[in-house]
Amino acid sequence: MRFVVVTGMSGGGKRTALKLLEDAGFYCVDNLPVSLVEKFVELIAMPGSEISKVALGLDVRADQNFTDATRILEQLKEKGYKFEILFMDSDDSALIKRYKETRRVHPLAADGRVEDGIQKERKILETIRKNSDYVIDTSNLLVRELKEELDRIFVQNEEYNSLMVTVMSFGFKHGIPADADLVFDVRFLPNPYYIEELKPQTGNDKGVQDYVMSFPETGIFLDKLTDMIQFLIPNYIKEGKYRLVIAIGCTGGKHRSVTLANKLYERLKAEGHYGIKLYHRDVPREGI
Repeated sequence: MRFVVVTGMSGGGKRTALKLLEDAGFYCVDNLPVSLVEKFVELIAMPGSEISKVALGLDVRADQNFTDATRILEQLKEKGYKFEILFMDSDDSALIKRYKETRRVHPLAADGRVEDGIQKERKILETIRKNSDYVIDTSNLLVRELKEELDRIFVQNEEYNSLMVTVMSFGFKHGIPADADLVFDVRFLPNPYYIEELKPQTGNDKGVQDYVMSFPETGIFLDKLTDMIQFLIPNYIKEGKYRLVIAIGCTGGKHRSVTLANKLYERLKAEGHYGIKLYHRDVPREGI
């Protein structure tokens, strides 16, 4: 039996993950009182049980001590039960935004301040997060992208590292992304903006891509960048980093940066040992 414990920050996507796992054939249980967890596991693990994949949701509640949940998980491990822990996370700003949009009250925010509840919860979940088998950051993740990640881990059973790489294009005139870990400037390349037929297009269009990639320095830069990123990623994983944002910028964030971000994304995605997504921050902007 494959047994997955799904936990994480309130608002981090735990319930969405459980729904997606249910679609993937898992028997999912959420909101089970902590005192019943051990008995539940014993029942589903009995010989002859037809259940082969189980996902159990555990979260922080104001009316129960999460320490009891971690203690019970340790007891299950000592008794020989095998399970994996999936931790759903998100940065504070995304969590606050989600609570404001849904107008829900954080389970630990007795005075109504979501920020305080988030900080209390992070402290409570610090240990279980550190011991999790998988950490998925949903700060900028679409449901479709989360489904791909869960399928990769729990359906295709591919090798997984808890690192989500985001390759992002942006325009310097709109500001450097605040969450960028690595920033690369491709304004040294010829600009398609000044070619009349290419100006209204973006780096998602073949005409712009062909133009940008036609220069020898573009290929050299892409090779060197790919080589450096491929060197850095295993070392980031070794250090326990779970999110890496690679930002590639040009003047307006529409042509050169989009082309290079697309090409880098294609190369990194082919490796398949970590989660990866592509985001063009400034392509939707008008008047670029």
